[in-house]
Amino acid sequence: MGKGIFTSGAWEEKSDEISFADFKFSVTHHYLVQDSADKEGKDEVLEDVIPQSMQDLLCMNNDFPPRAHCLVRWYGLREFVVIAPAANHDAVLSESKCNLLLSSVSIALGNTGCQVPLFVQIHHKWRRMYVGECQGHGVRTDFEMVHLRKVPNQYTHLSGLLDIFKSKIGCPLTPLPPVSIAIRFTYVLQDWQQYFWPQQPPDIDALVGGEVGGLEFGKLPFGACEDPISELHLATTWPHLTEGIIVDNDVYSDLDPIQAPHWSVRVRKADNPQCLLGDFVTEFFKICRRKESTDEILGRSTFEEEGREIADITHALSKLTEPAPVPIHKLSVSNMVHTAKKKIRKHRGVEESPLNNDVLNTILLFLFPDAASEKPLDGSSSTDSNNPLSESEEYNLYNQFKSAPSDSLTYKLALCLCMINFYHGGLKGVAHLWQEFVLEMRFRWENNFLIPGLTSGPPDLRCCLLHQKLQMLNCCIERKKARDEGRKTNTSEIYPGDTGKAGDQLGPDNLKDMDKEKGEIGKSWDSWSDSEEEFFECLSDTEELKGNGQESGKKGGPKEVASLKPEGRLHQHGKLTLLHNGEPLYIPVTQEPAPMTEDLLEEQSEVLAKLGTSAEGAHLRARMQSACLLSDMESFKAANPGCFLEDFVRWYSPRDYIEEEVVDEKGNMVLKGELSARMKIPSNMWVEAWETAKPIPARRQRRLFDDTREAEKVLHYLAVQKPADLARHLLPCVIHAAVLKVKEEENLENISSVKKIIKQIITHSSKVLHFPNPEDKKLEEIIHQITNVEAIIARARSLKAKFGTEKCEQEEEKEDLERFVSCLLEQPEVLVVGAGRGHAGKIIHKLFVNAQRLTESSDEAAAVAPPEEELKRMGSPEERRHNSVSDFPPPAGRELILRTTVPRPAPYSRALPQRMYSVLTKEDFRLAGAFSSDTTFF
Repeated sequence: MGKGIFTSGAWEEKSDEISFADFKFSVTHHYLVQDSADKEGKDEVLEDVIPQSMQDLLCMNNDFPPRAHCLVRWYGLREFVVIAPAANHDAVLSESKCNLLLSSVSIALGNTGCQVPLFVQIHHKWRRMYVGECQGHGVRTDFEMVHLRKVPNQYTHLSGLLDIFKSKIGCPLTPLPPVSIAIRFTYVLQDWQQYFWPQQPPDIDALVGGEVGGLEFGKLPFGACEDPISELHLATTWPHLTEGIIVDNDVYSDLDPIQAPHWSVRVRKADNPQCLLGDFVTEFFKICRRKESTDEILGRSTFEEEGREIADITHALSKLTEPAPVPIHKLSVSNMVHTAKKKIRKHRGVEESPLNNDVLNTILLFLFPDAASEKPLDGSSSTDSNNPLSESEEYNLYNQFKSAPSDSLTYKLALCLCMINFYHGGLKGVAHLWQEFVLEMRFRWENNFLIPGLTSGPPDLRCCLLHQKLQMLNCCIERKKARDEGRKTNTSEIYPGDTGKAGDQLGPDNLKDMDKEKGEIGKSWDSWSDSEEEFFECLSDTEELKGNGQESGKKGGPKEVASLKPEGRLHQHGKLTLLHNGEPLYIPVTQEPAPMTEDLLEEQSEVLAKLGTSAEGAHLRARMQSACLLSDMESFKAANPGCFLEDFVRWYSPRDYIEEEVVDEKGNMVLKGELSARMKIPSNMWVEAWETAKPIPARRQRRLFDDTREAEKVLHYLAVQKPADLARHLLPCVIHAAVLKVKEEENLENISSVKKIIKQIITHSSKVLHFPNPEDKKLEEIIHQITNVEAIIARARSLKAKFGTEKCEQEEEKEDLERFVSCLLEQPEVLVVGAGRGHAGKIIHKLFVNAQRLTESSDEAAAVAPPEEELKRMGSPEERRHNSVSDFPPPAGRELILRTTVPRPAPYSRALPQRMYSVLTKEDFRLAGAFSSDTTFF
């Protein structure tokens, strides 16, 4: 059988339940999946061939497999059946029942001709006691077992075990055929010495220039706080010894681990080591389950009424509308907010405040870097467009996770809240920072300061809702700012993200803009100030008709509108001219469509759906959807007096204006244009809208987007968020950050298995986070996966530090060690190339020597000496052997396998395989014997 097949091959098992004498047993068939090539020619069982399992007893290729069923380890079997009590608490304890079962098994095997060994589990399950039998043609093997707590002294060494084995075989031959021996001693290294663990837990009290707990804001911690590798197990093996070559008795032993031809190592991982990143994310996730509102957490006294002061910010607006004897500017919302702010501090007192002022100021400066300068910069709303990450796959993870870009304010806020929750005041700290954040948002809205760390333009629906809300607020601030400053220039200065929105550069998601060939360079909001003379919010119908002439409003005929002055022109449209009077066609200044966040879109679609399918509902729906179209038509009419619907369509949706070459009366080829079929449908929306549209320039139209109302809605939305809602909004950002952190750390270590797991985490997270309100269980799974990866990377670092891969000067040695460390992480047991004399072997030897010096040396100074000096002091192996302190502790486990082939029970019987396995640990001694006998000649 191939070497190591027990570990590398696939094991399968099939189970069934049977009742025997009203007692339920489970029958399980364990077998190694064989290649078809191995099976060929084995179907026909020859008369004189002994069963496969008997042959396996002698096979030496798979001794001491690192992962296998105990019966495989003890007997070297590749196929067997186990009968055990079905219920865990049941056990076959009495000897008579054991014998009854065994005799039944023996009869069953004899009757069926089955050659697979059959075992019965007896005694309590934890003892793993099995007796069994295997039958072939004229041969039988009995599997017996001894399990003791205390080891009889004579069986702790090879010579005593050989005596048992020989007496048990009871071979009639004198000189007995030689016994072949395989020995494995396992040594456990527990004291790794602390200086081998590189991870320093962060200092929580430190707060130096933007660093909290030794961590910068916006950086996640990483690594295990304790050594993630608790023990190293070294197995020294002598695979082929013959009796007589080696001496091992109670006085002297030849078995020196350094001389063992085979060394293999396994590491024992610490159970659930405390990992910083995992704890960070888990603690943040716990907030999602809290029910308290911000007020409850910070205490109701936050906004208490004192004298005639305002009790609550939400009353600020109603207070503004009351007749007030004081000048109105004193009662602006921001004034009230600042009064509230003072009161929060006054009530809370310095010592009560969940966040100390230094921490709070550091965080606010980190979130709002523009606050450091006297006046925030105009362009602070757009993120750095030269960001080298922008195009990378990592940067775009936010699309998959529905989080926010990793350089955005929302992402930074998530990390800060995470850190505060962990280090500074927990839930109270989170509530306090959020309150400060909302106040900052209101302050910026009041004072026309753009919010930094957000890309300009409408809310990005690929991001989380909170990010969209902040973008919405920024849109409002941009519009209000433009209006308040009353700029007489194009908004290309105000709208850094919107310049050059020519037809070919437009986003595919905005069909209207894609259809327009209008090349909007920007819109002028110049007259949208709040002064009464210029703001035409709602004109009555009669006034509109009086001003514009009734007929012109309907038909737009050239005669009636000749007297109208063109207004609100942006620039001329290339070579296009109006169809009826040949005037150049001008692109009008139009209103931007109102930006929407996903909850508003959802709300709108619900309203539209509720309108039903009736004619009236459909008409209302069309009117609601065509508000933007109507506004653009009015702007177009104002810029191009005497225009027709065809002119508008040629600019707005060129695909709906079809031009064909036809021959006119004079025989010349001319272009003849007409509207598309959908535009000709009687009373379609476009025709209706065109007829109702009046020639009004954008600046005098009713606003499509009421920034004041929308900003107040956003600010209210932010103010009512509970910490739990906030944590749910920001959890995708935190998971996004954790995945990026894990990727960054993995890149330093380059562990292939981790790369695969990270890909799985990303795929899993994309599915879970893309839907609103993901299940807690699924979120916990993601966090658990991230913690697992962190633990694997921490283990890799721990092993690299212990084996000193960085200190190697020779390239070849370094590569060997790195390969060895990566195998240790991924395989159950790793062979040490060159045993005690290889690169890794020498280091393992050093580790054991140092641990021994620490435990056995009474000289404290020696315990502190670094390992290199220790080795110099150790001298040659011969000198060491005479020292009182041995290099290795006593073995934690001793395993021996004795094998031979002898005739039993008579000298003329067939020679059959005999085997005995023995394992001896501190609290356990087991002998498992398989003794075969000839049932024909005895």
